[in-house]
Amino acid sequence: MNKAANILKEGAILTFAMAISSASVFFFLVPSHAAVSSISGLGIVLSGFIPLPLSTITMILNVVLLVVGFLTCGNEFGVKTVYTSFLLPIFLWILERLFPNFTSLTGSQELDVLCHVLISSFGLSILFNRNASSGGLDIVAKVMNKYLHIELGKAISLSGMCVALSAALVYDSKTVVLSVLGTYFNGVVLDYFIFHQNIKRRVCVITSREQELRDYIVNELHSGATFYRVTGAYTMEAHNEILTIVTKEEYQKLMNFLSKLDPDAFVTVYTVADIRYRPKPYMS
Repeated sequence: MNKAANILKEGAILTFAMAISSASVFFFLVPSHAAVSSISGLGIVLSGFIPLPLSTITMILNVVLLVVGFLTCGNEFGVKTVYTSFLLPIFLWILERLFPNFTSLTGSQELDVLCHVLISSFGLSILFNRNASSGGLDIVAKVMNKYLHIELGKAISLSGMCVALSAALVYDSKTVVLSVLGTYFNGVVLDYFIFHQNIKRRVCVITSREQELRDYIVNELHSGATFYRVTGAYTMEAHNEILTIVTKEEYQKLMNFLSKLDPDAFVTVYTVADIRYRPKPYMS
């Protein structure tokens, strides 16, 4: 039952992320005519040469790249990306039927590109953090990230530049420039969203009530902690420094607890973007 619930939860998250990305493509990317960092952007360019709806073109392109995703990034990534890849043209098809003559929400090409970059990057960051993608060029970016160790945002920008430059085949120079700039900032914003979702706090505390603080961290926050023996240079007094890594929510709880437990505690806080831990096997 738990496995089924987890699958439903994962599916709901992926569907939500794709609904965001699809709405961004339809309401902002398509009216701007810009080819920003996505297979949808390439589809927009190709729709000027191929007499097929955008939803059909994106479906064909995604199927080709899905094979690459399965072969290079594993079954979990492949299965999830199959699901999200089919959602994109489905959502676009629904929106095409609901808004058959849609033009632009903002009336400005520049604002359309900006809105698309902000909204689509948020949706895409959710997918990447769930080991999935929206298909298309996102698969290329994931492959570059895995094998070339390029940050996902930079990989999106690099893979999307060819699509952005292809806009020159169909549109004017202004649209090409917007496509290139939008592709670059799409990678920058994506890295920000991915980093922001994973960010944690490294908190170091020196307090006279260390045992009570340890009990709170372990029993209330259900987090780990490490004791270090430190010596102050001014007084040469030895103290225990407690180090713990917590989420943003846990950090607020910890600070509230500390302010009541020991207002004179010495606290330093650092930003942590990534944590890697490989437990050692027990010796027999």
